[in-house]
Amino acid sequence: MATRAVLTTFEKYQKERVAFVSTVAEMARSPQNIEALTQAGALALLRPLLLDNVPSIQQSAALALGRLASYSDDLAEAVVQNEILPQLVYSLAEQNRFYKKSAAFCLRSVAKHSPELAQAVIDSGALDPLVTCLEEFDPGVKEASAWTLGYAAGHNADLAQQVVDAGAVPLLVLCIQEPELSLKRIAASALSDVAKHTPELAQSVVDAGAVAYLSPLVVNQDAKVKRQVCCCLAHIAKHSVDLAEVVVEAEVFPKILTCLKFPDELVRKHAATVIREVAKHTPELAQLVVSNGSVGALVDYISESQGNYRLPGVMAVGYIAAFSETLALSVIAEKGLGPLVQAIRLEPEDHIRSAAAWAVGQVGRHTTDHAKAVSDTGVLMDLVDMEASPDSSEDLKTKCRRALKSVVGKLTCLPALDALVHKNVPEGVMMMVLEQVGKVLGTDPAGRSQFVHSGGLAIVQQMGENPGSRLREAVDVINTNYPEEIVMYYSPSYSKQLLEKLDGTATQAVAG
Repeated sequence: MATRAVLTTFEKYQKERVAFVSTVAEMARSPQNIEALTQAGALALLRPLLLDNVPSIQQSAALALGRLASYSDDLAEAVVQNEILPQLVYSLAEQNRFYKKSAAFCLRSVAKHSPELAQAVIDSGALDPLVTCLEEFDPGVKEASAWTLGYAAGHNADLAQQVVDAGAVPLLVLCIQEPELSLKRIAASALSDVAKHTPELAQSVVDAGAVAYLSPLVVNQDAKVKRQVCCCLAHIAKHSVDLAEVVVEAEVFPKILTCLKFPDELVRKHAATVIREVAKHTPELAQLVVSNGSVGALVDYISESQGNYRLPGVMAVGYIAAFSETLALSVIAEKGLGPLVQAIRLEPEDHIRSAAAWAVGQVGRHTTDHAKAVSDTGVLMDLVDMEASPDSSEDLKTKCRRALKSVVGKLTCLPALDALVHKNVPEGVMMMVLEQVGKVLGTDPAGRSQFVHSGGLAIVQQMGENPGSRLREAVDVINTNYPEEIVMYYSPSYSKQLLEKLDGTATQAVAG
């Protein structure tokens, strides 16, 4: 009888523990319950349950702690201070697959907040058991482990190096080869978190053979897989010419272009980023990108995108155009200037307009034909307005000024320059325009008459009224292309001189 009573009491107590920990885990799902659970001392109550002899209680306790730690830095720090991590790490190696998933989730919830908390997870000895979990048969355990390793590696290069040194990268590459799409996605994400920091870390991912398995996944129809694969390839390619060539040699092009038409916005953005990171390194890589039809695809992408989604496409076009007049001409031929101008005029964010202004400058800086193509879009006045606007950021002003200098310095189309002369533009910009007008008039006799008839010469004379100014020097250069009588005729003081001369003649007549 006594034994039966003890067993009955024990079973009742066990049911109460199960009910308690399940309730806490469920409540921790909702952010509005977190503060109440914290004030009730949930962490202290859950910690002993990690050592419970009932596996389901251990699993639910780890899950509840993970949900609490995920909510904020402070709660994650409390999990560390309550010395919960060592027990979780021990359980990763000793317990069943369900508990391993919950323990890895809790470790991930702590590691994601900051480098310091991620280091605390590593210092608790978590790396080796997490890497071992990548070899588990259960895909869910592999996912949970890969996710935790990715969060830890994502903070900085030092943490990523520790993940690499633990031997995680080759096993993550093996995970990419598994049939489960969610495992492929998480493994690619973790490799991306490793590769993004330094060329050496990216090289470690390449050396493990990751690119060969990532490349075929570019055409996978799962949006989440495509996102992470493209992101990882971009992080690898961005560091150096050699790494970008590895991506190219894996036959990522031209199939990456299909991603630019994929319905998912993030897939399109990451695909454009891959193209940008490859094209930016050398003229040869930029030419390879162009040869695969990337410019037309990028132009369509920029036209169809908005905001930050548009940015990598804009920069990719700018990098391609920067290398040579031939590559810049391919941008013009594919009607790439229109979407760039559209970005300048319609985007509200300064950093996007800065990138578009820079890209326009890269297109127009090569030859007079390139500069005229830019001028024909009417974007020069937009650049002038943004450069003069007090609301523009310093970076935007700088990019506009440099673009204007690049384009105007190559512009020999006198009507385009004349149009700027007639506008109220800042002195620095007008100086560039007048200097270029002086150069053009010196080699274009027919243009001299045109500049007079348009009223440009008269406006220029008004700018040169202050002797010794920089504008006066530029005006003097322009005036050397005309007879002195014409210059005097259009001078602001000419009418006054004529009236004085007329008055003098009348006075002499009266005196005579």
